[in-house]
Amino acid sequence: MMGLTKRVALAGMVVIALGLACAKPKAITPAKPIPAGTVQFQFTAKVEGPLDLTIDGVRIPVQKLGRKKCKHLTISGLAAGRHHIVILSALDAFGPDQIDVDLTSAKGEFQVLFAQQFKSVLYGKPEATPKAEGMPGVVAHLEP
Repeated sequence: MMGLTKRVALAGMVVIALGLACAKPKAITPAKPIPAGTVQFQFTAKVEGPLDLTIDGVRIPVQKLGRKKCKHLTISGLAAGRHHIVILSALDAFGPDQIDVDLTSAKGEFQVLFAQQFKSVLYGKPEATPKAEGMPGVVAHLEP
């Protein structure tokens, strides 16, 4: 009697495990709609920053909201059309780190980027990067 109960329980657990393993993964979507002229990147891991952001060959300053590591990079104020975005950091790696985005006048863009922290030791002080000149009306910030 006890052997039959164990076999039925084991068979039931196998069926449940197979059902969970075969479930379709959920797509990552933004929490709210992205407005026109805005690009939002969600990272797979939290990013410490600072980030070096370049859009169409122009460096854009990136503000960090709060003291915590951040999961999103939001860029607003972009004109409709194709933009080439490059994201670099001394402490984080991104994949891809160069993205071409086509914005329409109707909606913004949302993408998920792989992010990973570098596990390295820097000796001495890193060179200070020159201040980013920015584009009129374009604002970028890291947020939790």
